Amino acid sequence: MNMICFNGKFLQTGSPILQVDNRGYRYGDGIFETMKVCDGQALLSELHFERMRNAFYVLQYQLPSFFTNEKLTEEILQLCKNNNCIESARVRLSFFRGNGGLFEGGNDIEYIIECWPLPVKEYTLNEIGLVVDFFRNGKKSCDIFSNLKSGNHLIYAMAAHDAKKNHLDDCLVQNVNDRIIDTAIANIFLIKNGQVFTPPLSEGCIAGVMRKYILQKAEIASLKILEVPISVEDILFADELFITNAIKGINWISQCGEAKYGNTMIKKIFTQMI
Repeated sequence: MNMICFNGKFLQTGSPILQVDNRGYRYGDGIFETMKVCDGQALLSELHFERMRNAFYVLQYQLPSFFTNEKLTEEILQLCKNNNCIESARVRLSFFRGNGGLFEGGNDIEYIIECWPLPVKEYTLNEIGLVVDFFRNGKKSCDIFSNLKSGNHLIYAMAAHDAKKNHLDDCLVQNVNDRIIDTAIANIFLIKNGQVFTPPLSEGCIAGVMRKYILQKAEIASLKILEVPISVEDILFADELFITNAIKGINWISQCGEAKYGNTMIKKIFTQMI
C-alpha cells in the first residue's frame, strides 16, 4: 500500500487525517505544488519553493522555524523511496490553514505530500500534437490571488471537465477581459512570424514554474519571448502553439477549434530549453 506524508509523518494512504472543518476543504484556503522527481532529484525545486513561499506571503501563512526547503526535499524524496518511484515520480504538495470557520483558527499551516510513479522519466516532445478548444463557461479574475496554484481551482477543474467531455486534450482559459491566459493544466505560448509570445502574470495566469524556467533559459539563449496580452484572434491566427508545465515540460498543440498549427520552431525551442 502506498504512503503519504502528513505534517512530516509518513502514513498509509487512506489514513484519516482531515477533519470536516478543514479550511482547505471548506473554503479552498490552501495552495498546492506539483513537482517532478527524476533519478532521486526534485527537478526545479528552487523555483517551486520560491513560488510556494511567495504564496505563503500572499496568504499570510505562518511558518514554523523547522519548516525549511531542505526538510521538505528530504520528505519528498523519502516518500518517493517508500512508494518505489524515486526514479520517476509526480509529487503533489498541498498546504492549508488548519481547521475552523472563517473567523476561527490561526495562520499556522499544515501540509500533505503525495507521489505517484511517472511512466516516462525524461522530458520528451509529444509526437502527436494536442487538440484543444476554448473554455467558454467561465472567466478568471486578475487580482493578487490569480497567479497562485490555490485550492480554489474551480475554473481549471471545469475546463478540464469540458476537455474530457468533448474528447479534447485540454481547454484554453480566458480572463474577465476575454483574453487567453493559460489552460486547465499549463501555461501557454504562441509563435507568430518567428516571434514567441506568452501572457504576462498581470493577465491572471498561474505563475508556472516551467514558464519561469523557459523565460530564464530564453534570456540566456538570446531567444526573445514577449510577455503581452493574447486575444482569441491571436490564438486562431498563430503559426505554432505550445503549453508548458513542470511534469511534461513542453507539449505542442496541433489544433484549436478549426485552426491548425505546425511545430517547426517548437522543436528548436524544446532542444534549447529542455
